[in-house]
Amino acid sequence: MEERDVRRERTQNLWTSFARKFPPLLKAVRLDPAPAAGFERIGGLAGPKEEVATYACGATHPEVYAHWGTFAPSALLLIGPRGVGKHLLATALASRAGMGFLHVLVPQLVLQLLHSAGQAGALLAEWSQSLAEMPPVTVFYDELEFSLAHEFGARRTDLPVGPVMDFLLDLVDRTIAVETTLVVGSTSYPDTLRQAFLMPGRFERVVEVSPSHPDDVVAALEIHARDAEALAGRALFDGVEWSSVVQQLHEATPGDWVRLLHAVLRRRASCEVAGEPSRPVRTQDFLDEVDRVRRARSRLPATAGGIYL
Repeated sequence: MEERDVRRERTQNLWTSFARKFPPLLKAVRLDPAPAAGFERIGGLAGPKEEVATYACGATHPEVYAHWGTFAPSALLLIGPRGVGKHLLATALASRAGMGFLHVLVPQLVLQLLHSAGQAGALLAEWSQSLAEMPPVTVFYDELEFSLAHEFGARRTDLPVGPVMDFLLDLVDRTIAVETTLVVGSTSYPDTLRQAFLMPGRFERVVEVSPSHPDDVVAALEIHARDAEALAGRALFDGVEWSSVVQQLHEATPGDWVRLLHAVLRRRASCEVAGEPSRPVRTQDFLDEVDRVRRARSRLPATAGGIYL
């Protein structure tokens, strides 16, 4: 068995053994012991990719920082709306550094801990030791502004914010203290993020993830279009004017557009099931789907956020 496979199996086994003791982790934390999705899987975002790749040097070439009389930041914070690529950037960091990827969905973790009173202290007591025993891992704290997350439906003013913040800050500090980890956080609500997360020694470097329109969105769509064709084993698109299509919904994120692309493909699949002649996807198919999205949005509250697909 190759060394990479040994590390993957060891990471998986150690994490599974730890998570079984704490049911909230099983529902709120996801492990990829050997992520393969690198920066080439991210359309555009040249600036954020450079920032994240630089942070990876803290694990792959720590001597370079010393050569320049400095050191890696303790952790990165990615800010930007939902669907702009924060999760992809964190995954690519783990892949570049040759680490496992531990995805902590913060709102779900908060919910699970609130429903299982008494486990937070025990979890904290074993967290650092468990991470230290595992092969190097990137820990991604997804949506630190937990009280505004979509999982809660609306801003929650009834949460015990003080105890929750104490727990999260302790968890983050313990993670950063483990020398074999890289730590990344994210938020879709930077304007209301609590300043305690940004104190020295925590998320010292803030990276704005803001795709350029339309170039970065088109780059993302082209990647996923190639993926779809590879899965289908044939050409699926015929002369789609990607830039023209993307101009139709300026407020849509790359993630929104990828979902819209798959909505178009599913509609073509349903047409084939109905016996209609098979033909590739064209620009008009996307324009028709954009019209459906607009009609659906007109029936939703203005505060719903995102786009309905």
